[in-house]
Amino acid sequence: MQYAILCYDNEAEVEAWPRAKLDEVISRHQLATRPVAEQGKLGPVLRLLPTSTAMTVRSGDKPVVLDGPFAETKEQLLGFWIIDAETHEEAVALAQELASHKETGSMEVRPVLMYMDGSNTK
Repeated sequence: MQYAILCYDNEAEVEAWPRAKLDEVISRHQLATRPVAEQGKLGPVLRLLPTSTAMTVRSGDKPVVLDGPFAETKEQLLGFWIIDAETHEEAVALAQELASHKETGSMEVRPVLMYMDGSNTK
């Protein structure tokens, strides 16, 4: 089963980290995911750009495009990993390891279903 491990944190605080701290966290994340990658179970790892670069499209008969997300939250979705895991517990264990690399924020583990892989658009 594929899982998304979603990384949430206070975007302003993370963006204010010194370069050395950011490099340390990323290095530890890479070290933690290396065994998953070596097993061929690591999918994309994506970092989202700041919420100030986002646009929201509200559904309806005539969808409306708005600047930015408007959720009133203390934490923002910063990025995510896609992994193949044999069990939910395996995915949670990796999320726990990733969460241990920083003092704030959270990791959400959510099973995902493939609707389209992007290769066949017909």
